[in-house]
Amino acid sequence: MARRLRPVGPDFVTTAPVRHVFVREVAAPVAAVYSALVDVPGWAEWFPQVAAARPVDAGAGRDITLTGGIRFRESVIAAKAPEVYAYRIDVTNLPGVRALAEEWRLAPAGTGTRVRWTFATDGTAAYRLALKVARGGQARAFRDAVRSLDRRLAA
Repeated sequence: MARRLRPVGPDFVTTAPVRHVFVREVAAPVAAVYSALVDVPGWAEWFPQVAAARPVDAGAGRDITLTGGIRFRESVIAAKAPEVYAYRIDVTNLPGVRALAEEWRLAPAGTGTRVRWTFATDGTAAYRLALKVARGGQARAFRDAVRSLDRRLAA
């Protein structure tokens, strides 16, 4: 059953009760990485856990379906080229979550890019406990996605 979450703004990524931050460097330049982030349908091509992605509301939102059937209706809350792309989850079928936002922050790293992904959330005690267990899986998913994106941008 889809549930509406508490709306949060960009500051939530620094104040959320649960924050997972992951960082990797890639060879692709900042502008290319940013372009890939804002290309919503392209996410399914480089982020293995994303089964489908489509823009909604003239690009102000996103509909995301993960492998396994978790769905998100998202609102873009920051799109500052070429440094920051962030969105919050407005509606989901994921149990236990009360608020969730993700931020992708890009910075030059030599000729490549430093990619920092912040997963910020709040939810029930059981949800927060599950996220502690899931942190390693999130780290692997981020690593694999960014590696895949870098290969795609090099091709």
